[in-house]
Amino acid sequence: MNLEILTPEKKVFSGEVYGVQLPGISGSFELLDRHAPLVSALTSGRLKILKDKNNHLAYFNIQSGFVEMIDNKVAVLVEGASEVGAQ
Repeated sequence: MNLEILTPEKKVFSGEVYGVQLPGISGSFELLDRHAPLVSALTSGRLKILKDKNNHLAYFNIQSGFVEMIDNKVAVLVEGASEVGAQ
């Protein structure tokens, strides 16, 4: 699936990924390849990108915003985001 992380200033991440874990306002949740369409509010916290099935990961600290998944494309729209590490 394709993931984009966008802030008002710039595109922070764009690429093909296996899945993404997000800090929702009611708790953390995960979106995987071919997930059903979804729109959800996000709270500040850590976003984890599963780059592939071999556990290659990337992490971002995000501020509040929204996520939309449609047609196997995920758009994360947040007030701010910064990468904090990768494996």
